[in-house]
Amino acid sequence: MAQALWDEASSLISVTENHPFLVAMVDGTLPVENFRYYVIQDALYLKDFADCLRRLGDNANVDPKESKRLHDLAKGAEEDEMALHRGFFDKWGIDATNAEAMPNTVLYTSYMVRIVATKCHAEGLAVLLPCFWVYMHVGKCMLKLREDLGDSVKRPPAYDAWIDMYAGDEFERDVKDYIAMCDNAAKNADESTLKSMREHFMMSCKLEHMFWDQANDLMKWPDIVAESCKGDKDE
Repeated sequence: MAQALWDEASSLISVTENHPFLVAMVDGTLPVENFRYYVIQDALYLKDFADCLRRLGDNANVDPKESKRLHDLAKGAEEDEMALHRGFFDKWGIDATNAEAMPNTVLYTSYMVRIVATKCHAEGLAVLLPCFWVYMHVGKCMLKLREDLGDSVKRPPAYDAWIDMYAGDEFERDVKDYIAMCDNAAKNADESTLKSMREHFMMSCKLEHMFWDQANDLMKWPDIVAESCKGDKDE
């Protein structure tokens, strides 16, 4: 089932693996300001992501081994991935505790939390799958590009650390375990649930791409009041 989800989204994933933000990370042309923006937003995202994994682990009738693995994955998101982020924050000398979630962060997290909280276990697994699988995939694509470029370019060490984490063997093991859970859940799912799983997977793939769009563009919330006042003066 999981492979079928991937295949259906393959054209979108192919575009995402060549996202300007990701390519610029590898060739060293991405401004640190954009990466800093991304890391802050990702830290906010990971809090909800970990909570969703924990919620799935607490669902009724979940196999005890799967429940433990989901809780372990939640802990990994909070500790391992966030440790990477905290290392960046310490180096930059910033405190992201009270950072504001930007539009596409809110869009993505609110969607996945809603699905996990209100839909069945299989659908909840599907909506989180792209965060695992797409990240591993782009990480490996970026690793290959980095190897191809060799010493011809220079990039900040933080970019290499990010690539190393998501292209690494430990993260790949986590992804494969999660894919197996999705496949197992799909075995007992009816056609309606399978259809919803496909829809959630595709939507999260879109939201993954939009998350990097947001960082590439340094998206901000519109200043509605200021824009309204400006409009009044123009009239």
